[in-house]
Amino acid sequence: MRVKSGLWVAAFIRRCYREGSPAVVMRRGAEEAGAIFVVVDRLDGNSDLYAPAPQAEFSEAAPSDRLFQRVKEGVAGDAIRLAIEREVRFDPDVWVLAVEDRSARSFLDLV
Repeated sequence: MRVKSGLWVAAFIRRCYREGSPAVVMRRGAEEAGAIFVVVDRLDGNSDLYAPAPQAEFSEAAPSDRLFQRVKEGVAGDAIRLAIEREVRFDPDVWVLAVEDRSARSFLDLV
């Protein structure tokens, strides 16, 4: 069984702070199972956007893991904002988290 989104978000934010990178919830989604998107602000005017990985990327050995994929890399904030707005229109239950990290570290498990 997968960890609830709200609990996963709280743990992720704590991890970011422990690593020295501030993180905040930009948009609160469904507590139980909302999809989670992460914006990594590189603090140079560019950002990366991470989205949940497609279900096909999950292995049966670890079906409860949350995996992410980078869908935008080194783009201006407007491109990120538009992508998130599009996603919210499709699924209003999404979470959006923002991390500030000059090294562009996401602290996520990637496919």
